[in-house]
Amino acid sequence: MKEYVINAKDMDAKELNRTIKEQAVYHDKLIINNPESRHNICAGLSEDIEIEINGSAGYFVGTMVNGPKIHINGNAGWFAGDNMTKGELIIEGTAGDGAGQGIYGGTVIINGSVGSRTGEIMKGGTVIIGGNSGYMTGLLMMGGKLIILGDVTDDVGESIMRGTIYVLGNVKSLGKNAVMEKATLEDQKDLKEILTKYGFELTDIDYTNFKKIVNMQ
Repeated sequence: MKEYVINAKDMDAKELNRTIKEQAVYHDKLIINNPESRHNICAGLSEDIEIEINGSAGYFVGTMVNGPKIHINGNAGWFAGDNMTKGELIIEGTAGDGAGQGIYGGTVIINGSVGSRTGEIMKGGTVIIGGNSGYMTGLLMMGGKLIILGDVTDDVGESIMRGTIYVLGNVKSLGKNAVMEKATLEDQKDLKEILTKYGFELTDIDYTNFKKIVNMQ
């Protein structure tokens, strides 16, 4: 595997992203040190490459990517994975509002908790939150799977059209157009396959406790 290390300490966001795109053509893996919460890291990247970010990222990390597998050993700001079409974004820590906003495909995983409007207007793909999620989780959702292992607050699934929200923890309230039902055996099987793949260890009883939130029609 051909690796390349980028020290982002003295780079601004534009220089960092230019370097990422230039080196992604020639390498299988990029390691980014000292990201210092810069915004738009890996924006628009379309190479099938591994990216390891050692530290926290700012807003719009992994926005509009199509292919890379990005692993952040830290936290992220708002709109992580925004409008992703293909690839993976794994965040070991927490993230801000709008995680997984508008994704068409791929997988966004935040092991910690997130802010509000998680999975807003997502059209496909999968978003997994290992902790809690805030206000209007799944707002205007149009497709895909949104899986929350912790609790969610008010107005879950507000104006949801299509797609499915699964919640293991407590649901404070549902938004307009949303209904909650018990996850089926088929749902539980799918959830176990997805979550086991990404290292989440749940009991069989946990899977029976998932709530399923969908459009009421």
